[in-house]
Amino acid sequence: MTATNPELLGPAPPGPSAQSRYRSAMMSPRGIAGVAILGTVILLGLLAPVLSSFGPEVQTRLADLQGPSSTHLLGTDELGRDLWSRNLYGIRVDLLVAAIGVPLGAILGAVLGVAGAAWRRASDTVVQRLFDVLLAFPALILAVTVAAIVGSGKEAITVTIVLANIPIFGRIARDAYRTQSVREYITAARVLGVPRRRLVARHVFPNISDALIVQLALSVSLAVFLEAGMSFLGIGVQLPAPSLGNILSGALPYLSSNLNYAIGPIVAISGLVIGCNLVADALNSAVLRAR
Repeated sequence: MTATNPELLGPAPPGPSAQSRYRSAMMSPRGIAGVAILGTVILLGLLAPVLSSFGPEVQTRLADLQGPSSTHLLGTDELGRDLWSRNLYGIRVDLLVAAIGVPLGAILGAVLGVAGAAWRRASDTVVQRLFDVLLAFPALILAVTVAAIVGSGKEAITVTIVLANIPIFGRIARDAYRTQSVREYITAARVLGVPRRRLVARHVFPNISDALIVQLALSVSLAVFLEAGMSFLGIGVQLPAPSLGNILSGALPYLSSNLNYAIGPIVAISGLVIGCNLVADALNSAVLRAR
């Protein structure tokens, strides 16, 4: 889920522009399906205050563990809270931590990867050892470590997402830079005396953006899994605040009698992950066709 095709690391094609490539990707069958699924789940989360008749933490007396009805579309949990409302607000948590953690991890990783490769060999070695340390931790072990240091909650989830993505984007950016640095247009720019900082910002980064954008879509699905896993284990979003992970955790004791309890988070998590992967696949295919 974190591997990007190495063919994406070549120079930008002289043909279609990036905008037209991405537009064609979104108009492909996989792109349309991915955008439709992802857009539906995102829209449900953003419109949670409008679509829900109950607050996510409001308890209804004598209405615990009810099945789906016109009043409670997905039923209620063991405390009489509306599951439809809690799932909608849980989606918002995933969108929030992914929207902050993934771009921040991508920026830090790409900057570190390119900076290490572009400047001194010693700095590259230090950066690569940092990436090795971060990659040595499985995602959930890294999550437990972060939670032990900063405490549980959205902050711990966001920090974990950032740390998990730094080495992924760093390695992609570093390999892309090393591939681009031997191209003729880079050599010509160096001969003309273009400063290294400007060379990286104006010539290298635009030509490695395709690989980073494809990985960005994949990393959103990783962020969804991390939030769900951390909250499921009790080191993420804490009750009574809703998240897809802690709703799924609360559903475990009632799976045999109230399956509707678990349907909401399962469908939402699956929709976010499948949608992101379809979009990433469509982008990847469009970029490769353009080359």
